[in-house]
Amino acid sequence: MSREARAAEQDRAAGGRLKRAVELGQGRYARASIALRVYRSTRRIRAYLRWSKEGETQERYVGEVDAATRAANLAQAWEMAHAAGYVTTETVPANSWASSAASRAVMSANKGRDTKPEKRLRSALHRQGLRYRVGVRPLPGLRRTADVVFTKARVAVFVDGCYWHGCPEHHRPAKKGAQFWREKIAGNRARDAETNEALNSEGWFVIRVWEHEDPERAALEVARVVASRRDVTPRAQS
Repeated sequence: MSREARAAEQDRAAGGRLKRAVELGQGRYARASIALRVYRSTRRIRAYLRWSKEGETQERYVGEVDAATRAANLAQAWEMAHAAGYVTTETVPANSWASSAASRAVMSANKGRDTKPEKRLRSALHRQGLRYRVGVRPLPGLRRTADVVFTKARVAVFVDGCYWHGCPEHHRPAKKGAQFWREKIAGNRARDAETNEALNSEGWFVIRVWEHEDPERAALEVARVVASRRDVTPRAQS
């Protein structure tokens, strides 16, 4: 089953994508899913709630389910998770740019980790014989998460979407809500520049790869930079 099909299955069982929310605090949510595990010795089926927090997978036991089909078991588990208060229905903040929670969920989904461009680049890097960390903060005290990180070489790689980061070749301004989106994209680009400066000042080398770039060529460039920085000494903390 593809990733999209699995997500659709979870949406149907939960009663909608917005009902799969785990509160992370400060108005943030994680999109959860239900995993079913069959224990052969007892034939009992246990349901677990799973979500991601700061790049780490979290898991919580929900309870046993006993319906006749997988779809019914998932639906039963989601009802149990809601009844226990483990999940909630995502709402739109008062100052949200989205016209509805549904539109906010759709747009937010476009910015998630493990996008196709990220996976293609990671596969190409792996073929280069490189090993790396995925979705971590290069600087623990800085709330910036890089897509690929080479800790020893102190190289942080970001795979930027053409729309969200204002690619000069492929970005096409939105016609609806044009002013808002101009400001939104400008803010993203300013944040990218700020991130680059902050990491550079701490001795990190930042590489940004546009989603439209050839992943093999990008991987070669990353490999070259990493090889040249194998013996980089971390800067002393002041």
